[in-house]
Amino acid sequence: MNNPFVRIVEPLDPKQPLKKFFNLSKLEDVRYARLPFSIRVLLEAAIRNCDEFLVKKGDVENILNWKVVQHKNVEVPFKPARVILQDFTGVPAVVDFAAMRDAVKKLGGDPEKINPICPADLVIDHSIQVDFNRRSDSLQKNQDLEFERNKERFEFLKWGSQAFKNMRIIPPGSGIIHQVNLEYLARVVMDQDGYYYPDSVVGTDSHTTMIDGLGVLGWGVGGIEAEAVMLGQPISMVLPEVVGYKLLGNPQPLVTSTDIVLTITKHLRQVGVVGKFVEFFGPGVAQLSIADRATIANMCPEYGATAAYFPVDDISIEYLIQTGRDKEKVMCTKKYLEAVGMLRDFKNSSQDPDFTQVVELDLHAVVPCCSGPKRPQDKVAVSDMKKDFETCLGAKQGFKGFQIAPDRHNSVVKFNFEGCDFELGHGSVVIAAITSCTNTSNPSVMLGAGLLAKKAVEAGLTVKPYIKTSLSPGSGVVTYYLRESGVMSYLSQLGFDVVGYGCMTCIGNSGPLPESVVEAITQGDLVAVGVLSGNRNFEGRVHPNTRANYLASPPLVIAYAIAGTVRIDFEKEPLGINASGKKIFLKDIWPTRNEIQAVERQFVIPGMFKEVYQKIETVNESWNALDAPSDKLYTWNPKSTYIKSPPFFDGLTLALQTPKTIEDAYVLLSFGDSVTTDHISPAGNIARNSPAARYLTSRGLTPREFNSYGSRRGNDAVMARGTFANIRLVNKFVDKQGPQTVHFPSGETLDVFDAAERYKQAGHPLIVLAGKEYGAGSSRDWAAKGPFLLGVKAVLAESYERIHRSNLVGMGVIPLQYLPGEDAGILGLTGRERYTIVIPEKLKPQMNVQIKLDTGKTFHAIMRFDTDVELTYFHNGGILNYMIRKMAS
Repeated sequence: MNNPFVRIVEPLDPKQPLKKFFNLSKLEDVRYARLPFSIRVLLEAAIRNCDEFLVKKGDVENILNWKVVQHKNVEVPFKPARVILQDFTGVPAVVDFAAMRDAVKKLGGDPEKINPICPADLVIDHSIQVDFNRRSDSLQKNQDLEFERNKERFEFLKWGSQAFKNMRIIPPGSGIIHQVNLEYLARVVMDQDGYYYPDSVVGTDSHTTMIDGLGVLGWGVGGIEAEAVMLGQPISMVLPEVVGYKLLGNPQPLVTSTDIVLTITKHLRQVGVVGKFVEFFGPGVAQLSIADRATIANMCPEYGATAAYFPVDDISIEYLIQTGRDKEKVMCTKKYLEAVGMLRDFKNSSQDPDFTQVVELDLHAVVPCCSGPKRPQDKVAVSDMKKDFETCLGAKQGFKGFQIAPDRHNSVVKFNFEGCDFELGHGSVVIAAITSCTNTSNPSVMLGAGLLAKKAVEAGLTVKPYIKTSLSPGSGVVTYYLRESGVMSYLSQLGFDVVGYGCMTCIGNSGPLPESVVEAITQGDLVAVGVLSGNRNFEGRVHPNTRANYLASPPLVIAYAIAGTVRIDFEKEPLGINASGKKIFLKDIWPTRNEIQAVERQFVIPGMFKEVYQKIETVNESWNALDAPSDKLYTWNPKSTYIKSPPFFDGLTLALQTPKTIEDAYVLLSFGDSVTTDHISPAGNIARNSPAARYLTSRGLTPREFNSYGSRRGNDAVMARGTFANIRLVNKFVDKQGPQTVHFPSGETLDVFDAAERYKQAGHPLIVLAGKEYGAGSSRDWAAKGPFLLGVKAVLAESYERIHRSNLVGMGVIPLQYLPGEDAGILGLTGRERYTIVIPEKLKPQMNVQIKLDTGKTFHAIMRFDTDVELTYFHNGGILNYMIRKMAS
């Protein structure tokens, strides 16, 4: 490699041959020592590819002058060391690869060039659902049903693992992708090809940022972008601003890492960090375990940043040893980081880098809290929960309102469950789930939940039988230490049996509620509640019948399950009354931090990590028994409703098509703020009256065979019909929530898919109008692929979440942004106009383009292609078309 920045150094491991690494700190440039640690990792990754890009453009010098040039759109080509995928995004990625091989062959190229160059791990964690709970065999029954439903998808993934080199599949039942990454896959420092360099990763799940807590720079990208990275294409990104988040003080004894992250999420949403890195520093970081840091980094998408980075320190090194990593390799990791000046001491302020902006949080000021009822950033102190929920009941319909008439606030509906009579009201808890990568990776909160359960059972407390309780750990290690520490039986007695190893309730795979509960909710039009230890609570995500959903720590999930309602003041009201008539308060059963830490020290040991992970790829017998074809080209089954060759590459030629002006487009939908990817492309339940349901019925399926939208992402016919199919969608053209819009030529109100089909048949292009934070939420590529298939040519929004904007670019859909100070209201746009978007012949990043209305009005908007590389993708009709042409030629 002709690279002037490579330095030969003494062997870090005397048993190994001489190793080389990129020692930028030896440039004898004090500017390097002032760079944020996250920028140093980014620079190291870019330097490894400098033959392609950096040296010839002189951008090493630019990055060293980071404080000066960060606002000047300096492009950095980031080639991560690894890619991780989960099955909901992994299946469409493998579908795309299979279709790309077909397309390359048609264009006369070698189809096997479509093969991952960058190593990829795919963890199957999104398919299992909570169909069974509150029984000792729930885990086995849910796993059996998962295989019954998803056998075809799993066979396809197994084909992909054999047809493509460099792709490893972690079978279902192994755990959640981000926890497996944290405990097993992450290296921190790579030792490959004769070089040491920092580990880095991108993933097709927005919570990939969880690994930032261990000092591995990573973030979520759209599946489309990840596919290009796997094929060797760097991510072209603008050098980011870095917000320094200074942590001070010590947390109070009753505060959990969940409380800290919900506080940070609200704070950083107020600060505004979309498109920026956040890097944590200050003496307070040293008070946090790696699991605590991972919890904070995990919810990075919820506060909108690109990355949430904790540099590596001695606690990180200790964690690698605790989780069973090879000690000699860990010591080499430490020596390398010391040699390049990247081992952090958070108590040493002289190591503090320069940041774009610095904000602070005193950890001692954090109080126990939840977030909800509809967004992760809407933090509510536990002491205020009762009052806040009751305020939300009567407030205007919105993020903090349900618009329930005052005379109905105390409505009660009686129902019968398993022969006993119960009552439901507004605020009644019907789902209580300890779930998600955010919290189940953290022994302190999981053991805290177990100890609270033990004390609750010993005090004579129970959970009402109709509440859907569940425990879905992020890895087998969690079950191991819960069992060994003796708390698992108490969790089971309260209904929190292990129901599966996967995302489950957090992604809407919460399964059905009892029919009598659903009937009561429907009869009373009740605002029923889900409480989960997850990271997202967007409308319609967790369950169709829970209009309010709160994020909470695992111990609080159990507390609210016991209480049966969120309309409780834990300080003044008892959780319950036991058989002896004694009132039991939450403070009576809440475990102390010292209790939790003592149990953690005793039972969370390296041996259990080694035992669980040494058999992770072979332990699932159902997976081992799957028979997958061995052909390099996939044989598509035209009868399949799961796997289908997508139409993205139909008619693709080697010649480029000049982008054309979008003329007289209709507006398909008009939105307000915070429209999420769950609104655009839901992952959960397929409603029986939806276009997707009608399609599946026409293919001979019954409703029990519909599965979920997430499981159907390998079939574009289902996913196009599922686009904008969220039952909580709020479209300004329609006066009630639901997945419908107005077809303006006829004036009819139709399902969104049906309206789009009519426009398409008449040859009319479409656009979407939106407010702030369009595309918040997950990295799902179908939130861009779906609108593309509906005929949406552009989106005009006030602002975008980073990953979704990138996905739109990847599909060739133009992301337009109002000029500063303008929006639809200021410009007087109703959405009923027809829009002509003038595309100039010569394009440049972030240029202004003219938009003409059929009313005679004109205005300008920013075309959010942020880099020259993104413009190249646009000229090719999308990133995958670009990669096909590149491979074919």
